[in-house]
Amino acid sequence: MKIIITYASAGTGHRRAAEALYNYFKENCPAADLKIIDALEKTNFLFKNLYSYGYPFLVNHALWLWGFIFWITSLGRLKAVNGISASFVNRLNTKKFSDFLIKEDASFIISTHFLPSEVSAYLKKSQRIKSKLITVITDFGVHPFWVSEGTDMYIVASDPSKEQLLLEGIEENIIKDFGIPIDAKFSKQYEKALLYEKFGLEPNKFTVLISTGSFGIGQIEKTVDLLYKEAQVLVVCANNKALYASLKNRNYPQIKVFGFIDNIQELMAVSDIIITKPGGLTISESLSMDLLPIFITAIPGQETENVRILARKSIGINVRDIALIKDIILDFREHPDKLESIKERIRRIKKPFAARELCNVICQGSGRAAC
Repeated sequence: MKIIITYASAGTGHRRAAEALYNYFKENCPAADLKIIDALEKTNFLFKNLYSYGYPFLVNHALWLWGFIFWITSLGRLKAVNGISASFVNRLNTKKFSDFLIKEDASFIISTHFLPSEVSAYLKKSQRIKSKLITVITDFGVHPFWVSEGTDMYIVASDPSKEQLLLEGIEENIIKDFGIPIDAKFSKQYEKALLYEKFGLEPNKFTVLISTGSFGIGQIEKTVDLLYKEAQVLVVCANNKALYASLKNRNYPQIKVFGFIDNIQELMAVSDIIITKPGGLTISESLSMDLLPIFITAIPGQETENVRILARKSIGINVRDIALIKDIILDFREHPDKLESIKERIRRIKKPFAARELCNVICQGSGRAAC
C-alpha cells in the first residue's frame, strides 16, 4: 500500500499536520510505502515563492489585504468563479506535481492543504489517477477552497466544521470528525517536577506561556510588561530575533525567554495558560495539553473563524485590547476553580488522536490490521 502525504508550505500548520501523520504512519504502519512531499517543491519558481512568501508578507505588512482576499474568496455567490479561477491557475503551475502523482499511482493521497487536494481531485475527475483522496482541514472553519469534487474523505476539527461541510453539500458519511493531526508529544504525560528544575521555575507560581507562532508577531513586549510582576512568564520568540534580544536586555525577573525551540510541549506542560495566535494546529496542541488559550493578534479570516467556533464551546478568550490581559490573568490566578472549570470543558472536546483514527480507517479499509 503506497501512501503520499502532501502539504503546501504556506505557513507552518499544514506542514506540522502532515509531519504528524507521516511520523504516526511510519511508526505504526511499517509495511506501508510512505512519502511526504511539499507540493510547492514541484511547481515553478514564481508560483512557489508567491505561495511560500506571499502569505507571511501579507500577515506581517498588509493584514487588511489578506483579510479582504479571504473574504472575497469566501463569498458564496462568487464560489463558482473563484473555483474556476483557482483551478486554472493551479493547472498552469502544478504540472510537475501532477506528473509526480500520476507516476506514483498511490493507493491514498492525504492532503493537509487545499492546493494539493484540488490538484489531486482534478486528476481523479479526469481519470488520470485512481488514488483515494483524503483532505485534512487544518482549521476549525472551512474555507470553500477546501471543498473539491472527487474527495473521498474529509477529516475535520470539530462538529461545527462538519456542519459547514454539510452546508457545502458534502455527504455526511465521508466527513470524519477526528480532529486536526498533531504530534504524539502533545498527548504524553510529563514529569512536571523535572521540568520545573530544567527551566528554573518555581513549582507553585502561576505560569503563563506566550507563543505566537514562527513569526513571533503581536504586542508581546507590552504583554510581558503587564504580566512580569504577576506570574512566571515563558516567552517563545521563535524566529523574531529582535524581540528575543529586546526581552533579554530587559532582564525581567520571573521571565524566561526562548528563541526557536522544538520542545514547546515541555513549556506547555508547566504552564497554566497560553497566550497565542488562534491557528488551527496551535489550538489543537494547546487543548491536547489541557491549556486554556488566550488569543491575541488573530489573523482575519481563518483565525478569526477559529475564535468564533471555539467561542461556541465557551473555550478560549479573544483579547482585542491588550491592556485587559493583566486583569484576565489575575482573575484566573485568583480563582483556580474558574480555570479548572474551563479545563474540564477542554478535556471533553479535545481530539488528540486524529492521526491514529485516520490510520485505523485506512488500514481497515485496505483489509489490513488496524494501525
